[in-house]
Parts: sequence; C-alpha cells; structure tokens
Amino acid sequence: MQTPGNLQKEHYEAIHDDYESHYYDDESMAYRERFYYAPLFAGLDLNHCTVADIASGSGHNSLALLRRFPNARVTGFEISTAACEAFRRNVGQPCIETDLTRPLSATPGEFDVAMIFGGLHHCIANLPVVFQNIAHLVKAGGLVLMVEPNREFVLDWVRRLWYRVDKYFDSVNERALKHSELLAEAAPYFSLVNVAYYGGPGYFLISQSLVFRLPKPVKTAITPGLIAIESLFNVVPGKLGHPYFVARWMRTQVPRITGGDVVGITVGGHKIKRNFDARLCDSGR
Repeated sequence: MQTPGNLQKEHYEAIHDDYESHYYDDESMAYRERFYYAPLFAGLDLNHCTVADIASGSGHNSLALLRRFPNARVTGFEISTAACEAFRRNVGQPCIETDLTRPLSATPGEFDVAMIFGGLHHCIANLPVVFQNIAHLVKAGGLVLMVEPNREFVLDWVRRLWYRVDKYFDSVNERALKHSELLAEAAPYFSLVNVAYYGGPGYFLISQSLVFRLPKPVKTAITPGLIAIESLFNVVPGKLGHPYFVARWMRTQVPRITGGDVVGITVGGHKIKRNFDARLCDSGR
C-alpha cells in the first residue's frame, strides 16, 4: 500500500527537473533573495550555527544560507533520493533521506535552527509527526524559520482548483496553510516570534512560474518590473492580499513526547524567550 510519503516522493521525483528549472533559475533566485531570504534572515547571525534544511530539495536554499553565513553548518532532510544526491553534490554537506511524516530517529537537540521553504504544505498527511520530528531536532531556544503558502489569501480558491487540474501538483497531499492553525498544531513545542505576509503578481509569475509554463525569455524580460511592483505590494498590510507568509518560531522548553516517553530536552521551567540568542550556537564549531 502506498503511503502519502511514498506518493509525494514519486510525484516530486517525476517533476524534479521541471521544478528545478522554474523554481531555482536566476530570476526565481533573485526573487527569493529579496522577498524570502531577506525578511527571514534579517537581524540574525547564523554563523557557527547548525542548521537543518527541512525538505531541502537540491540545496539551493542552503547555498543561499551559506552565502550569508559561511560558517554555518547545514544538513539537508529530504524524501527524494535524486534531490538528496543533488544536495550533497551542490552543497557539499550531508543530506538525510527521510520521510518527515513518519517518526525520525536522530540525535535530540542536534540543531540550533531549522529552516523550511515551502516544505510543510507538502506534509499535510501528518503534520503532528512532522512537528514532533522538528521538535526533536531543534534545541530549546533554537529557531524554526519558514516560508509557506498562505491559505487565507483571497484567491486561494483558484490555487486549490489549479492543484486539482495540474499534473505538477498533488491536490491530495498538498495545500496552502493557515499560520494560526499551523502554530496551534505545533504547540506546545514552538512559540511565535513573528509572522508577516508577502507576495503579489511576482510571486506567481517569477517564483511560481511553473504554474504558467512561462518561457524563459518572457520570464527574464518581465522579472525586473515585477520585482519593483512586488515591493509596492508588500507594503499593503494584512493577510488577504498576500499569497505566502514568512514566520519565525522558537523551540520551547517542552520536551518531545512520543509513545509515552520523554525524548530529548529536559524541562527547565524557564519562560519562553522571544529573541534568538546567537550564543546558543557554539562558536568553536
């Protein structure tokens, strides 16, 4: 019997090359640099931190992290064999092939930070286990950094329809996410640091260009203007007008519990911090 994880693996490996060519070309990376990475990493120093790249794909987000923080140590976690192999080639760092919707065996509290770029909305089959796994990986006081599609976007009904008719999407095992519900589901392992909503036409025509099958010359030509327009869109407050959110969570002191056993972090009885302390990262690494 096929599990949701196996179906996602087969689906992603079938579309891997087309996905790479649209989501990680020069134009998409320019969009990510300005509208994903800039707000997500603002004010942080992740040098000497251990970072788990969740649903890491071929490693493009890890490479962006290392350009900013060359002394970070990153490990990928990815369900696709092909993507894991590409991650190791591209990043030169370990990548663990695993289905995060199933219990993960790993050293507890091994990472200072976990980052997720569009990975959670592929794991809707078992998000509680995904959050338990991330809670197992990230030490108390560590950060979870994420970019995910926003289900509260006013045109999300169009996205849902598109997922049902487009072969590049899996409508059964993928959907946009509502941040407040996601955070509630992740409790008590994580607390909110901040969340903001972003995106306009450039999100769809540049970052998600696979949806429209935009020819490369067209995408190259329209990207500079769309990036300028996107900056204006991002000034608009609220959730309804923006297709994705950028969030920072903090790992609480609550230990991960699985099968009746406490795993990993000891409860210290301290109040949850709201600011990441880079001193948690061992400068000697």
